[in-house]
Amino acid sequence: MASLPPDPIAAPPVLQRARGRADVGFRLDDGATRLDRLFQEGQAKIRLPKVHGATPATAVLINTGGGIAGGDRIAWGARFGAGTRALVTSQAAERVYRSSTTDGELSGEIDSLLEIGDGARAEWLPQETILFDRAALSRRLDVTMAADASALMVEAIVLGRTAMGEEVETCRLVDRWRIRRGGRLVFADTFRVEGAARTILAGAATGAGARAFATVVFVDPQAETRLDEVRALLATGSSAGGASAFDGLLVIRLAHGEPARLKAELSRLLVLIRRAELPRVWSC
Repeated sequence: MASLPPDPIAAPPVLQRARGRADVGFRLDDGATRLDRLFQEGQAKIRLPKVHGATPATAVLINTGGGIAGGDRIAWGARFGAGTRALVTSQAAERVYRSSTTDGELSGEIDSLLEIGDGARAEWLPQETILFDRAALSRRLDVTMAADASALMVEAIVLGRTAMGEEVETCRLVDRWRIRRGGRLVFADTFRVEGAARTILAGAATGAGARAFATVVFVDPQAETRLDEVRALLATGSSAGGASAFDGLLVIRLAHGEPARLKAELSRLLVLIRRAELPRVWSC
């Protein structure tokens, strides 16, 4: 007697994954920074709002998928041509949702690549990334810049929304930075939280209960001269952390138990460094 075929209902479901890639490029044209390239596909979109006065050319990143789940992949690229001045930010906070066990514990992935040409002034100012309980995220920022270029970059992580009473008991986060200036690796950093997040971050040396974190890196020939004013501002806030300067880099770490307080103090810090207000989307 012939055997019956396998029951199709018992087969594991094929889960849908979000994919997105978007690149924006800027060039200098008659002394003004203008759009040179725009590519977008899948869930990754870029919008270019009108700017006026001293505001630099601005690109706004949008993930139309509404967030990142296990197995999703988003790739961003920004190219700042020689002599340009431009800013890249995001429409809102990115959200990373639970990675289901049926996913094989896959991580969501966000990869960002910045290329900064001779004499360019680049700003990478995305809003915070919010992780929910059992989220899994692998994020990477790779920067290649000319020796005389300038770049202000920030990445922030929030573990749960305290206003909603959310707790992140466990998660998997790997956040990598790699910055190369003039062909030389000048900054390499990896922040990792894997497993029982609340227990890991409760230690005095591992966060002291912080739920929000931010890293700011300012690469500029004058970066080291800004250290004293940055430290003076940090001393007036309630965030844990500090600042150091070396080899044309200014590196700042912030950590706080209240995400709203961290964002407010991070905003003040960025305004100080860039000597201008933040993009309007930061206050929306």
